[in-house]
Amino acid sequence: MKLKKQVTVCGAAIFCVAVFSLYLMLDKVQHDPPRRQTGGNFPRSQISVLQNRIEQLEQLLEENHEIISHIKDSVLELTANADGQPILLPYHTANGTWVVPPDARPSFYSISPQDCQFAVASKGQKTDLQMLDVYTQLPFDNVDGGVWKQGFDITYDPNEWEAEPLQVFVVPHSHNDPGWIKTFDKYYYDQTQHILNNMVVKLQEDPRRRFIWSEISFFSKWWDNINSQKRAAVRRLVANGQLEMTTGGWVMPDEANTHYFAVIDQMIEGHEWLKANIGVTPRSGWAVDPFGHSSTMPYLLKRSNLTSMLIQRVHYSIKKHFAATQSLEFMWRQTWDPDSSTDIFCHMMPFYSYDVPHTCGPDPKICCQFDFRRLPGGRINCPWKVPPRPITEANVAERANLLLDQYRKKSKLFRSKVVLVPLGDDFRYDKIQEWDSQFLNYQRLFDYMNSHPELHVKAQFGTLSDYFDALYKSMGVIPGGRPPEIPVLRGDFFSYADREDHYWTGYYTSRPFYKSMDRVLESHLRGAEILYSLAISHARRAGVDSKYPLSDYALLTDARRNLGLFQHHDAITGTAKEAVVVDYGVRLLHSLMNLKRILINAAHYLVLADKDKYHYDHSVPFFSTDDSRLTQETLPEKTVIKLGTSPRYIVVFNPVEQNRQCVVSLLVNTPHVRVLTEEGQPVAIQLNPVWQSAVEMNPDVYQVSFTARLPSLGLSIFQLYMSFDTHTTLKSNMRVYLHGRDLTIKKQDVFPVKILESSTDDFYLENQYMQVWFSGVTGLLKGIKRTGEEEHKVNMELLIYGTRTSKDKSGAYLFLPDGEAKLYTPKDPPVVRVTEGPFFSEVTCYNQHVQQTMRLYNLPGTDGMSLDISSMIDIRDHVNKEIAMRLSTDIQSGDTFFTDLNGFQIQARKFFKKLPLQANFYPMPVMAYIQDEQSRLTLHTAQALGVSSLKSGQLEVILDRRLMQDDNRGLGQGLKDNKRSCNRFRILLEKRSSGNKVQGTQTVSFPSLLSHMTSMHLNHELLVMPVTNDKGSAPALKSFLPLSATLPCDFHILNLRTLQAEDDGIPSPDMALILHRKGFDCGLEAKNLGFNCTTSQGKLPLGGLFHGLEVGLMQPTSLTLMYSLASLSNSSNPVVNMEPMEISTYRLRFS
Repeated sequence: MKLKKQVTVCGAAIFCVAVFSLYLMLDKVQHDPPRRQTGGNFPRSQISVLQNRIEQLEQLLEENHEIISHIKDSVLELTANADGQPILLPYHTANGTWVVPPDARPSFYSISPQDCQFAVASKGQKTDLQMLDVYTQLPFDNVDGGVWKQGFDITYDPNEWEAEPLQVFVVPHSHNDPGWIKTFDKYYYDQTQHILNNMVVKLQEDPRRRFIWSEISFFSKWWDNINSQKRAAVRRLVANGQLEMTTGGWVMPDEANTHYFAVIDQMIEGHEWLKANIGVTPRSGWAVDPFGHSSTMPYLLKRSNLTSMLIQRVHYSIKKHFAATQSLEFMWRQTWDPDSSTDIFCHMMPFYSYDVPHTCGPDPKICCQFDFRRLPGGRINCPWKVPPRPITEANVAERANLLLDQYRKKSKLFRSKVVLVPLGDDFRYDKIQEWDSQFLNYQRLFDYMNSHPELHVKAQFGTLSDYFDALYKSMGVIPGGRPPEIPVLRGDFFSYADREDHYWTGYYTSRPFYKSMDRVLESHLRGAEILYSLAISHARRAGVDSKYPLSDYALLTDARRNLGLFQHHDAITGTAKEAVVVDYGVRLLHSLMNLKRILINAAHYLVLADKDKYHYDHSVPFFSTDDSRLTQETLPEKTVIKLGTSPRYIVVFNPVEQNRQCVVSLLVNTPHVRVLTEEGQPVAIQLNPVWQSAVEMNPDVYQVSFTARLPSLGLSIFQLYMSFDTHTTLKSNMRVYLHGRDLTIKKQDVFPVKILESSTDDFYLENQYMQVWFSGVTGLLKGIKRTGEEEHKVNMELLIYGTRTSKDKSGAYLFLPDGEAKLYTPKDPPVVRVTEGPFFSEVTCYNQHVQQTMRLYNLPGTDGMSLDISSMIDIRDHVNKEIAMRLSTDIQSGDTFFTDLNGFQIQARKFFKKLPLQANFYPMPVMAYIQDEQSRLTLHTAQALGVSSLKSGQLEVILDRRLMQDDNRGLGQGLKDNKRSCNRFRILLEKRSSGNKVQGTQTVSFPSLLSHMTSMHLNHELLVMPVTNDKGSAPALKSFLPLSATLPCDFHILNLRTLQAEDDGIPSPDMALILHRKGFDCGLEAKNLGFNCTTSQGKLPLGGLFHGLEVGLMQPTSLTLMYSLASLSNSSNPVVNMEPMEISTYRLRFS
């Protein structure tokens, strides 16, 4: 009966399609535009029109016939498959393109108009300091400023402080890099442990002494190695204000290449550690060494309830300008903020460095004399040739007056009578002698100054917060309030130059292999956190949590800490010594393998149909991993699934919080494959060969791809088995362009391959959204024609930059090119392979150093709307070269382009002719775009790289750099440890909808929702887990759908992080749910998106959000959970309310 019904339905479908097709044909014939008559015989022209129409009708009939025969095939498949649904196979049209049957489920795109207002309303509120305007105004002329080389002479009236004395806070600090010249562990054993041990002793000797510390990675390692008396002493020192924890993150992160997920994660790791062990909450941010500063940091610090922050490495011309206008202290506000809710007070250090010679005042020759570590006889001295002298009764007056003169000059650059003087440097205070010489000599100076009222000064040791508190008090505001007259600033501080034209823009790309590995680890960590939290919650609810592997939580903590460590400003930046890079790499790989294990264990529990049968066996993981890496410096190799006659089950995890229509690709050991859904229904598959090189197929491995709609954060089940029924197998067609090279293709009989010896004709790939054109000569992208629109030029080129021949050359930090880039010219023409299949088609170009694959998915929805690109780069035989990819388009972008900051927000950039080429490069963690009134072209990236737009319509990105020398910034090495690395991108071309013209002077910009989704898909790949047991006797599995409702598509679950219990290494029942509501631009066309998307004006009910779990308690907290922002809610349906761009954290417990 059921079968009869289905055949009837199908018959009706055939009839409808046939009728509709004929209607379309007639409609098309009627509307064919009449040709213009140009004299001649009237009836003859009519005959030719008739002839044309008959030909058209024939062609349409042929296509119609094809559609009907295809449906007929499907009906036959249905009768053969009586128990399942009919399977509609993709089919070829007359012109050779593949058509995928439409998905019967409707897709809807419903954005409430109020949600579109945010991007429109955010256009440029005026503030005192807008960094783009500052850049436009400044001459960047580098005039010699005298003793303060990059500044100017400072004068003052000695009576200025009579009414209000000068308050001086000298802040002792030690900057500890968690890896740079030495590894993290070597630094700890050689220096850091001694610094901290001495600190406990020396601070207790005099209650007036102060010290600040930042890196919790080091502090926690030391804490684990000290006894309870020492721990009690530390708690006392913190409680009485002698020791301050500044920022309190796991590390002091780089701000250019880091993604906001990882920056927040290492902050939470540090803050949770501090709260659990010392009971302290940081109040002030301290970032003296990151190479340029992002405006994402002030936002994250503000959301963590810090009240003030300090930065140091800013372009010397900006420092000089800010010093001259007393703008070194400002309220830092986000570009999109309509009021002042994101404001945080920021102090910018005025001089060249954070070392002692550059912190007491403008003259380093004098300041160096007050660095008592450099007393004669020590290992370091003063480069200015005047050494420090111990302070005695005899010289204290002269010395104190000399130092006070510097303090006064420094204070003239600020608006208050409170001055901050850091006292420290890298790994300082590791010897008892230094503690004594610094603290005793300074105390003598302070005692002298403070006992002479005519000097009008009060000098003392202080912490960073002591300084800020005194400053707020003197200006009459509460901590964190906006003092009167203090300017408001919007924008960021990239790119950084410390002297001359030495721009630190090379490290945006340095060691791209590890920048990529960082993001893979990040995606795995987020996925593992979410699945672990759900699995342990479900296991608790079922009362079987005692059976769940507890050791997973310790592995999770370890992974958080290794990822956190890598966010350090000498790690992800690629600016550490080679041996240190290997140490980071080993840590990253170790955690990546552990996270795969955690994911496998969580998925195992969640997909078991009968939870009572759950049994964890450490020695036999339930699933195999999707890929593996031989060492920390090799690219991953995909797992080959071995098929026999019994089915192999695979589970696919979608780490995105939206349903996802996508292609799942697997490697198998046979071309005879059948893939079934969980219900046992066969699916169409695309069969591709796996190529070992440009000309050789792997005879033992095949790629199987099928399409699937995967639920948000869900685990879906498929079965594979060996089968000679080829009805559902669709093989790809291939053609190889040899460009005259004498090469033999080693192919297999299974696959049709056409070889073109010397053709150089351009060619295209197409899907329902676009046609993508490629050059017949280079094989690279040439243009994109969206359906129903004109073709856009998008010309891809590979380029090479050299480095200077003069003394200063590019290195790990600096980009110092020898002029404009030259075209990359390989010694042989490329081998170009074109593969066309039903679900995706791709072009691969093999050059000597670059293997570029450009793939077009033939799918409705996000993946079908952009071009996927992967660049395999190997420049290990280059000397002092950098390789770049440039896209040249016909978009009239002028001198403006846009780059993201930390994957969190978009910053407008301008190309400045007055600056050297290298100054116009910026960090690109996730995307960059150019636009005009009609179009926007976005380059999405899966790894942080440096980007620029050097001409209107261009975007270019540096892919890798190999440099043979040090660039004199302390590293002492070049970049010679290049790996074979793979950079991944997506190119998205969008059209502005009419009536949504882009504003002329746009400083605030947002991606579209489609662009946000594209970035998510690129950065969070599917995870495929084959069941290890290949004997077919696996327990029954059931797919897992964690969410009962689809999230609004401007909401992103940044993390669902299980918190630690009081006991170390044990999970508590509490979780941190971290949500981000994205800002987006509605002005880009959103027709036929093919995915479901609705927004809800920032409202998200949490009550029934998680299938089978009820929210017992929910409490809004500060970003890093240090503060509770409201009382606990135990309502059964708590609702989250968020503004666009807001990131919020909720403490959650399931009942």
